[in-house]
Amino acid sequence: MFHLMFKAAVSGVLIAIASTLAKRYPGFGALIASLPLVSVLGMMWLWHDRPDAENMAAHAGATFWYVLPSLPMFLVLPTLLRHGVGFWPALIAGCSLTVTLYAIMVWLGPRFGLPL
Repeated sequence: MFHLMFKAAVSGVLIAIASTLAKRYPGFGALIASLPLVSVLGMMWLWHDRPDAENMAAHAGATFWYVLPSLPMFLVLPTLLRHGVGFWPALIAGCSLTVTLYAIMVWLGPRFGLPL
């Protein structure tokens, strides 16, 4: 139980740092948020729990392919905000697009031999 609480605390602190920096320095906060911290932490926790090179390689490879469908959200959200759409509807639209693209990736990826 302590290990789970430790992982949650470390992960939460990094998110808090990124959001706090973004209040004053939006670009720097975005840089911190864009770092693959969640992926790196996830890989560290996974390796700690199951040090298996093949499992880690499969995880890292699948992570790459799942990042791609998430990227358009970061174009849709600012575009909608700049065109007067409110934050919450713009965020919902961006997240909906991401979920749709994830579903397409899950359906289409294996048909092209992607190990997801």
